Amino acid sequence: MEGGQGPIFSPIIAESASSRFGARFSADGYGSRASNISNVKKRGHGSRSWIKIDQEGNSKVLELDKATIMRHCSLPARDLRLLDPLFIYPSSILGREKAIVVSLEQIRCIITAEEVFLMNSLDGCVLRYESELCRILQTNKDQADDLPFEFRALELALELTCMSLDAQVKDLEMEIYPVLEELISSVSTLNLEQVRRFKGHLLALTQRVQKVRDEIEHLMDDDGDMAEMYLTEKKQRSEAYSVSDQYIQTDDSGVARSGSKSAPVSPVASLSGRHKLQRAFSSIISPSKHGSFLSSSSIGENIDQLEMLLEAYFVVIDNTLSKLLSLKEYIDDTEDMINIKLGNIQNHLIQFELLLTAATFVATIFAVVTGIFGMNFAATIFDYPSAFHWVLVITGLFCAGLYFSFVLYFRYKKVFPL
Repeated sequence: MEGGQGPIFSPIIAESASSRFGARFSADGYGSRASNISNVKKRGHGSRSWIKIDQEGNSKVLELDKATIMRHCSLPARDLRLLDPLFIYPSSILGREKAIVVSLEQIRCIITAEEVFLMNSLDGCVLRYESELCRILQTNKDQADDLPFEFRALELALELTCMSLDAQVKDLEMEIYPVLEELISSVSTLNLEQVRRFKGHLLALTQRVQKVRDEIEHLMDDDGDMAEMYLTEKKQRSEAYSVSDQYIQTDDSGVARSGSKSAPVSPVASLSGRHKLQRAFSSIISPSKHGSFLSSSSIGENIDQLEMLLEAYFVVIDNTLSKLLSLKEYIDDTEDMINIKLGNIQNHLIQFELLLTAATFVATIFAVVTGIFGMNFAATIFDYPSAFHWVLVITGLFCAGLYFSFVLYFRYKKVFPL
């Protein structure tokens, strides 16, 4: 296959009209703006590094541009944008006529019936995917496997993605639980800031896990999408149809040549020859129909096979999502508990404020009475030296009784327990 498709992967070096236009613009003083535009265009149409992995488990690095990938895999440009690291798209799995476009976290690849084109990167998930896929293909080279090549590549991508997300969830749990326990015991600005940061990380991770889960669930709910992803079966059917068409064309041309070279025959003989041709044609068509029926039934079996594969990883990613939701609920419960504690403290402050207000009111009454008697005015009560002391005692007893009356009233209204 590589020998036949060698010219497809030849490097394409061409000078675009936009780069020449940017060079002329630089002479007029707009070089920086034109260079930025030309750089963006070069990034969109330039070559990228891809890792090609074949069915034998051999891998090699290729420099391919977008047009070459589109022609080789029969993909539209919008599907390749999902794999572009310059754009941020959610996880997705798309089944096309000749390829499966996989964009799961850091693993971005194009899976065909015979090879995998993996976006080259220094990320650990990408390097692990390459090594694991090559090892699996080389190990099972001489062994019969129920899964076709594209399903094994897709299964490994799902497995590594689920393992990566689950590992991130476990790390987040190990970091956030001690912080929440410390926050419950002592509410401080540092602990609140850490919880806020962890909560933002939790929400982002939940969205990523939710998108992977929804994508797998969408594939499981659509039989057409799953049938579209069986590339090996479609390739075998297309090859079988091409062979049958060539056989029919060869048989028709042979009959035509024999008829032109033979002498004129009677109508009865020509009719019998026509019947023979019809029987031969029906004998050719009926096996093709039978083969198409078998292929459709095998597609149904393979849909069930793919559905079981997707269901296994759906359970794994759903368990990961359940962990995130439980962690989110724990954070919400912690926040509710902290709000209750803060509300309780606020209630105590309000109660203390009521007591201070009542004491201030009583003290104000006592100060008013003493102030009145401290003024310089003529009264018969000043003729008795002990009269002022009785006034202070009576006023003090009255203020104390009034204060305890306020306290009993607050207790009766259940403003605060005493």
